[in-house]
Amino acid sequence: MTDGATPRKKILFLCIHNSCRSQMAEGLLRELASDRFEAFSAGLEATRVHPMAARVMAERGIDVSQQHSKTIGDLADQEFACVVTTCSEAQEACPTWHGTAEMLHWPFPDPAAAAGAEEERLAQFRAIRDAIEARIKAFVG
Repeated sequence: MTDGATPRKKILFLCIHNSCRSQMAEGLLRELASDRFEAFSAGLEATRVHPMAARVMAERGIDVSQQHSKTIGDLADQEFACVVTTCSEAQEACPTWHGTAEMLHWPFPDPAAAAGAEEERLAQFRAIRDAIEARIKAFVG
């Protein structure tokens, strides 16, 4: 017996290390539209959620500190309605994902590469967070 609810679409965000851009995108999509979408993220290699990414997301009331960095291989058995690459390196290396209806490319600079004092680096993380949020809001309508 079904309750008639429309199944949530599974969306995967990919970047190089699964530490900043894709993690922020996962958290933002979950916050903005978890009723319609199931958010995932992965990288070409796994590292950890960058502390500054967690910090700027917490400023918006979104906790990504408990999200775990994953590789593409960790999710290879999953089917996604859409795979979004958040950097050119991930787009170039992204495998053709079985069962994926749509592939999107949203290139954002890597905030982890920002130089300068802590506040300058945080400003870069905030700018990328805000840019990702704008793309996600447009995506979910």
